[in-house]
Order: sequence, then C-alpha cells, then structure tokens
Amino acid sequence: MTARNSSFAYKGKSPDIRQVGRELGVRYVLEGSVRKAGNRVRITGQLVEAETGAHLWADKFDGALEDVFDLQDKITDAVVGIIEPSLRRAEIERARRKRPENLGAYDLYLRALPHFHSVMPEDVKTGMNLLAEALKLDPSYAPAHALMAWALEMRVVRGGFNEADAVEALRHARTALVHGADDAAALATASLVLLHLGHDFAAASGAIARALSLNGSNATGFYFGALIHGWSGDPAIAEDYANRALRLSPFDPLSFHSYLALGNVRLREQRYDEAAAVFANAVQANPRFSTLYAAQAAALAMAGRIDEAKLVARRLLELEPTFRIEPLAVFLSAFARPEVVKGWSQGLAKAGLPE
Repeated sequence: MTARNSSFAYKGKSPDIRQVGRELGVRYVLEGSVRKAGNRVRITGQLVEAETGAHLWADKFDGALEDVFDLQDKITDAVVGIIEPSLRRAEIERARRKRPENLGAYDLYLRALPHFHSVMPEDVKTGMNLLAEALKLDPSYAPAHALMAWALEMRVVRGGFNEADAVEALRHARTALVHGADDAAALATASLVLLHLGHDFAAASGAIARALSLNGSNATGFYFGALIHGWSGDPAIAEDYANRALRLSPFDPLSFHSYLALGNVRLREQRYDEAAAVFANAVQANPRFSTLYAAQAAALAMAGRIDEAKLVARRLLELEPTFRIEPLAVFLSAFARPEVVKGWSQGLAKAGLPE
C-alpha cells in the first residue's frame, strides 16, 4: 500500500493505470469518483490490476450529504471486505502465471489455496504438497502453517481420525499463532483447528477475537468465528458473524461455513425445519463437501421429513462411502454443545445412516 500523498499526485488526472502501477510500485490500484446532486452524493470505486489493466471489482454507493460520515464508514467496511477476496483471486491467478522456478513461499501458498475449496481430503493433497514446499523456503511462514493445520484436520475428520495427523495439525496451528500474531487470516484458520482437534474453545475464540481486532472487515475471521460460536459458543455471536461474513464476501468459497454455523444455531434451538433449510444453502455453496449432506439429512430427519432425509443421506454415502455415525458423534462431542451433538447423531440415525 502506498502513501496517500503519493496517490494524491494523480488527483484530477486520468493517467494510464499501468503507468501508475510502475511509478508507485503497486500491483493494484483502487480508483473512484464523487458526484453530488442536491443533498445526495454518489461514490464509485473500482479495483484494477496495474500490470494488465484488468478490472477486478467495481461498485457504487449512494447516500445523503448530511450522513456523509456514516456513508464513509459503510464504504470503508464494504470496500475492505469486498476487495480482500478479489485481491486473493487475482493473486492466485498471478501466482499461476509465474514460472515454477520463480515461486516463493507466498506464491506456493496462493497456489495451494484453491485446492481447499471443497474441504475434501482428496482435493487437499495437492495443496499440502505446495504448502510443504512453501515451508521449506520459509519455515516460519504463518499462513502456510495455518493452512497445513487445516489440511491435516480435513484428513483427520474425513480420513479415519488418525491421531498422528491430529497431533501434527495442532503443531502447525500453534506455530501459526506464534508467527502469525499480526496475520488475521492465519489466526482465523488456525482457530478452527484449535477447536476441532484441540477442543480449546477459549483459545479458538481468542484467536478469532485477535484476528478481527487486526482487521474488522476480514471475512475469513467472521466465517470461522461464526462456525466456532455455532458449535460451542454464543449463538447470538454466531448469527452476527455469519451474517456479517455473507455481507462482506457473499461469493467466498468459505461461505458454507456461515450456513453451517446458522444451521447449528437452529439445531440448538430445536428449530429443525429452519435448520434443514439453512443446511440446504450450505450444500448449494459447497456441493462436494460430504459433511454438509450429513447436517442436512440430520435436520430433515429431526423435523420428521424422513423420506427427504434418506434421499440426502444417499448422496452423502456417494461422496463418502465409509461414513459412519459413531466416529462423527464422538468427534463432535469433544467440543460441540450437547444439543448440537444430539441433533446430528439422532437425526443421522433416523435418516438410516450406518452406525
């Protein structure tokens, strides 16, 4: 990010974005304009990749002049929240364009990210290889440690609950906390592993609080924070975080976490039909993640909709033929609220899934 005074040199001009990028030494440029009509104001903004001139994002914001400071705050939150995933996608594409011999730890981390979108072990394997290369180049690189921790957690939960993988995942998660104290995304990612495998809600929620104090518009922090509180913490916080995450980054690959969190809140309230509807949104957001079908099948069965539950259960077994209720129930009972565990385990049994 360049200094404000440097960018002000272009005020009132229409320079070539590629030239601006070269002169300021930046890869991305955020530009915009302000127009007034009576007591109304319209602010437009767009994010441009300096090297190629490609437009990554654009939007407009309208408001009244007398509320200009409130409008300013809303725009700041919206722009920061929306730009972060846009930049991440652009950086991933930039890393893909680079020659393999020129890749650094950051580029390898970026190349690994897309392999985590399905949250299924078979897809994550390639990402883990890239992260291992990144950590060879930079053994203290917190984002790579956090993502490796999450990768191992996926392998534990959907690959046989291997204790060695769980220990290694927690080692990476704790290393991410040590070296990533100022990295919101690394803290947020590590937090989920601290809850799922370390069963430490205090540490997990503390890491989320730290992440959001560093960046109050970090969608990743809100997505993982929603899930942590949905499983084990304050349902009101879970709902707030889930909705804020979806507003900040509605098309984020992590969006299914918000729906999973909201569904768990509804299970805690025994509002099973609503839980089923929310879990259906989660499935739509990530149709390759088998656990989401388990959640939807359980909620449908608890709502008495057994035929629908069995159809969803069939899809679950297509994605995860070795699925069994007991290992999942044991896993959940170590950190989730009893009413959540009850909703999942009893519902899955009613849906006819194997014990």
